[in-house]
Amino acid sequence: MDEGRRTVLFLLATRRGIRSHKAFSGEYERVAQQLRSEGREAAPPPGQRHYERLLKFGGVKTAPHGPTACVLERMFQRPIGDLLRSADDEPTDERGDPGWAPSPPVLNESELLMTARDAASHSGEAAALRLDELTLDQLHDDLVTLSRQYGCKAPAEVFHEANNLLQQVQINLERTKAPEQHTRLYYAAAQASALLAAVSFDLGALTPAVSFARSAAQYGKTIDNGPLQAYAYGMLAFMAFWDGRPSESVRLAKRAHQFGGLGDTARRRLYSIEARAHGHLRDDDQAQRAIRAAQEQTGVHRDELHDDIGGEFGFDAARTAMSNATTCLLLRDSTGAEEFANTALTLLSYRPDAEVPIVVAGPAAIDLARARLMRNEVEGAQEALEPIFDVPPGWRGSGMLERLIAARIELTRPQFRGAPAALSLAEQIEDFTVLSPARRLGAQSPLAIEA
Repeated sequence: MDEGRRTVLFLLATRRGIRSHKAFSGEYERVAQQLRSEGREAAPPPGQRHYERLLKFGGVKTAPHGPTACVLERMFQRPIGDLLRSADDEPTDERGDPGWAPSPPVLNESELLMTARDAASHSGEAAALRLDELTLDQLHDDLVTLSRQYGCKAPAEVFHEANNLLQQVQINLERTKAPEQHTRLYYAAAQASALLAAVSFDLGALTPAVSFARSAAQYGKTIDNGPLQAYAYGMLAFMAFWDGRPSESVRLAKRAHQFGGLGDTARRRLYSIEARAHGHLRDDDQAQRAIRAAQEQTGVHRDELHDDIGGEFGFDAARTAMSNATTCLLLRDSTGAEEFANTALTLLSYRPDAEVPIVVAGPAAIDLARARLMRNEVEGAQEALEPIFDVPPGWRGSGMLERLIAARIELTRPQFRGAPAALSLAEQIEDFTVLSPARRLGAQSPLAIEA
């Protein structure tokens, strides 16, 4: 350190033999403890780098805050402003030896070893504030797997796994100070929050679903990730029309389109959600426009979340067709609904049974049944619903529940009054929905699938 740049604090610490960070910290802590015993606030010792800046005139922009300044002032019996002045301003008699300034300090092996140990300790602390990359890789892999298995796992199981992963992310955020690792962890936190939002909705818990979706959006904003924010806003738009706010849903979907870095899959999903919202508004022209826009997204442009990770974050042709079928039902277009529902089920039939997502296949089958009920085809509706009635209770999410309720309402029309087949189908629907976890959680969605 250039002698002309030393502070009075450096001068006094050297004179007292506590120039090294370790010796200084020991004396600092002793005085701090004394102050605490007097009921006063005292901060921990400054770190190595902060300490070195305090010893250099002009090394800090502002004086240490109160709890630190209090300890330093007690240690050296000087105001903090005096301690940070240049040592050149100190009167010669206060320095002790008039020839101190031009004389180089005398070092011994003990001080060199102590300084070396301080440096080693600090470097070790810095290394400890970084996670092993394998930890982050495992988190990423676990989230990708869970997303891709989402529609093939019971909602309660997904909730527990996603919640466990979010907790791991939050713990690891406290264990690293590396900026690039923070970025990866916030990305993982957004994914876990988004999955928790989706599964909370499937379980019929709209309030926590909205909260998790907002958390996902905030995590995405923290790292300026457009696809994450767009996905979260799309979820909020989806939940808005289920909560009876279709105009707000349209606004949120349009806002989601404005984020950067979106691939065609992301836009296909957002257009499909927007189409559903227009369907709730009975705006046939805008709904059909959004449906066409969704179908025009051919997958040329990609993004990591919706395309490379995919799964619950994806939105393939089958899911698009399923959503469009629901939109057609809202517009009372039974022909269009049946066509889209059949397309979705046909596309899914090419997959192995274990890879068919119930969250897509179930709603598509129910929409097909409801389209047939609009044309008074009870037997055809019964045929479409046969595989649905075999779905275990734990898989009966809110999307299936509300669609079945809408189908049950169709069966109350005068055309079906007193018909044995209609009465039998209505009873089957009632028996099925009563065991839904969404029903047990008190799910209510007055506008989700309107009669």
